[in-house]
Amino acid sequence: MARKYSKSAGRKVERAMKKRKAGTLKSGRSGKKVKSRKQAIAIGLSEARREGKKVPEKKTSRASTAKKKTARKKTAKKTTSSRKTAKKTTRKTSKTTRTRKTGARKAKRKTRRTKSRS
Repeated sequence: MARKYSKSAGRKVERAMKKRKAGTLKSGRSGKKVKSRKQAIAIGLSEARREGKKVPEKKTSRASTAKKKTARKKTAKKTTSSRKTAKKTTRKTSKTTRTRKTGARKAKRKTRRTKSRS
């Protein structure tokens, strides 16, 4: 029976595991230290895949692809709604300046009242 993974792919995984054990293996984007065995194996396999070694393709289920589609739709909606919220925030700032002005007026009224009483 043929091998599923090449020897060089196994070496990549082995190297990733040793780095994880030493505490120097870091994840891709965030750069956080990898603590999980499974994550270390996944990193080793993805590096082997990138180099074109014999490694089976990632398993993807229909459910996960459906989730991705809905996630894409949600992000598309968020981008359109963010424009609307930007307009709302500008309105809020104008309201705060109004309240500052009215607050100043109220303070003046209070001082006038106290002066007239004394």
